[in-house]
Amino acid sequence: MKQKNTKIVRHLAFLSAKYNVKLSEIFDSLVSAREHGTATCKSLAVEHRGNIGKEEIFLITQNGRTVVQFRISMEYILRKDLHFESWMNTDKIRRQLAKQACGANVSTVVRNLRYGMKKVNVEAEVLAKPTPSFVHTRFGSSATVTNAWVGDETGKIKLCLWNDQASCITIGDIVEIRNASVKAFRGERQLSLGKNGTVTVSTNLTGRAEQKVERTVETPVYA
Repeated sequence: MKQKNTKIVRHLAFLSAKYNVKLSEIFDSLVSAREHGTATCKSLAVEHRGNIGKEEIFLITQNGRTVVQFRISMEYILRKDLHFESWMNTDKIRRQLAKQACGANVSTVVRNLRYGMKKVNVEAEVLAKPTPSFVHTRFGSSATVTNAWVGDETGKIKLCLWNDQASCITIGDIVEIRNASVKAFRGERQLSLGKNGTVTVSTNLTGRAEQKVERTVETPVYA
């Protein structure tokens, strides 16, 4: 039973990437469909079709077309120790996300950011900028890293800034983050600028709303 559930969740994780839906939202829709018969999850429709023994049967469709039908135990769905980000950290998921992002930048909101996404554009407010930490890089040098918090009306996420990158922003700035990647550290999502990403201050809430202030810092090669 456990191996079968694991296989199903892997497939649901792939559907999460393909249809731009969080895996946690898919699980929530399964619970809702079990209680009410049907549920929606963005463009997907979820239908509970009964049960066989301890397994619940679900059908997921999009615009009337069958996406998948499967059986899974309700006990597994309701588990509190499932770490959804870890299910998104596979080569298959990364290939799917890369395929979807190929040739174009993705402008989105914080809520829709998922592990493995690349070429991401986000506009957000700087919510917090903790004291930088000293770290040793894989190249044998030392550097400072600041995990600033940025967010919009849909949520918040850490933005990893190296050395002088942190000095280009202050709390309250509205920043345009371009060509970033979504990575994970200890199971937590982070925005990484990498070699090509930039942060540009577009609006400062201290009174310069009409002036576009650019403070873009080149990303170090070890980021």
